[in-house]
Amino acid sequence: MPSLNLAIARLVNTSTDNFAIWVVNAPYPSGYVLRDCVWSPQLTQAWNEWQTFFAGHDRLDLPPGSTLPPSNSLTVDLLSPPNGQTAGPYTSRLMQHLGINLWRWVFDGAILGSLERSQGIAMGEQIPLRLRLEIRDPDLIALPWEIMQPKAGQPAISFSKQVLFSRTTTEVDPLPYLRINPTLNILLVLGSDKKLQLEQEAVILKKTLCDSPVVGNYSQGYAPCTVTTLLQPTRQELIQELESREYNVLFYAGHGLPAPDGGLLYLQPDMTLNGIELARILTSNNVNLAVFNSCWGAQPAAVNRQAIPSSSLAEVLIRHGVPAVLAMRDQIRDDESLSFIQAFAQALRKRLPIDEAVAEARQHLLTIYKFNQPAWTLPVLYLHPNFDGELIKSFDEGITELPETAIPSITSSAPTACLRSLEGNATCLLATGVTRIGRSEDNDIVFAQKWVSGYHAEIFYRNHFSGASLKRTYHLVDKSKFGTWILGTKGWQEIHREEVPLKSGMQLKFGSSKGETWQFMIEAN
Repeated sequence: MPSLNLAIARLVNTSTDNFAIWVVNAPYPSGYVLRDCVWSPQLTQAWNEWQTFFAGHDRLDLPPGSTLPPSNSLTVDLLSPPNGQTAGPYTSRLMQHLGINLWRWVFDGAILGSLERSQGIAMGEQIPLRLRLEIRDPDLIALPWEIMQPKAGQPAISFSKQVLFSRTTTEVDPLPYLRINPTLNILLVLGSDKKLQLEQEAVILKKTLCDSPVVGNYSQGYAPCTVTTLLQPTRQELIQELESREYNVLFYAGHGLPAPDGGLLYLQPDMTLNGIELARILTSNNVNLAVFNSCWGAQPAAVNRQAIPSSSLAEVLIRHGVPAVLAMRDQIRDDESLSFIQAFAQALRKRLPIDEAVAEARQHLLTIYKFNQPAWTLPVLYLHPNFDGELIKSFDEGITELPETAIPSITSSAPTACLRSLEGNATCLLATGVTRIGRSEDNDIVFAQKWVSGYHAEIFYRNHFSGASLKRTYHLVDKSKFGTWILGTKGWQEIHREEVPLKSGMQLKFGSSKGETWQFMIEAN
């Protein structure tokens, strides 16, 4: 699925209001663009108004040093409810006003052009575009980026089925091989919370997670779901349970607080677990998705109303290798969270990718609690940049086998190809179909050099038939951070995020011009 990844960072050695927005990943080579911009006083005013009405805590200053516009400015006129007007229309206008202004701040100039062309590529392939936003400035993490919308009357970005929105970070290691299960296996952990009646809450949550529409004896193709419950476990009990079975989802409900090392989760009244400790437990047991029904899981900790970098639970887990984290940006009511959880679990059981399942569940919240209520803005999804969001195998997915419909006289004459080291005796045969090359161990060809990306490149072929004769052409697609080098008539040339044809005898280097030289060879049978 094509992906457009954006990053936002504050510019150093400049005014505190100066930022850069650039494309980290794009589905076409010229999509990597950059734009400098200034955080406006109007956005600060809108954010302060938002927090006054919707935040369940003291507001955060944003950004440090930003000045508010005069009290008679257009922004204040737009946000202030007229005399006698109820809060409902006012909060709807506030929600829309902030969403439109955030959109205009991010998607302007070359960034907007990159988005529009990326959407066109996805539409041409009749699949959604993944839009992932990386916020590198801690003061911007708490903003509800999920409410961005192009203009009044158009849906927020997080509702779209054509653009699947999530947050991400590039400050991560490559993902190891991920196990994709045929079932949804959930470990439900209920921690300490004075508001929760644990046994009753466990029954409600288990029913919410596993319920699905049933027609007769057929559950509409839903994947099976199993839920194991732990009530106020110790750390050791949590570890032992995760090691005893193959869980793909951890679901936590209970008390949570912001703190510098990824917040604090209260397993018991006197026993806490921070984000770093939990990340080690989850990654060592191959949990692909962590969901938190606790307050402020996506909210950074703050000192003197200033956000602490990389301090939210969601950020810490992603940075430490958990592929997907869903947490709440602020306080959420029990009825709202149960509505979201049920819709989200059902969407996962329909085998939707995680980001698409979140969009569907968010739409469910909007339907129940309306646009002018903050419920639909609270779930925040973080995805690892290399994770496609697949949690459960597709309904008809099994082991892909070579088709038996090939024409024997043609197939037998098809050429084979390999990569041959010119600095050693190594020869790597290319796989039938697509050959994936990179540093991660789940690639078809693994190179351990540090300049080789986890998922560096792919080599594939296209067959062209003319009667009973076959012509096979090979192509390389670079997907790396540092590029691939190809020796041509003008010497070594670097390609980056491009597709190029390969000819027998062509020499390649992966990641560095000083790396090992490999020769691409086609051998006729």
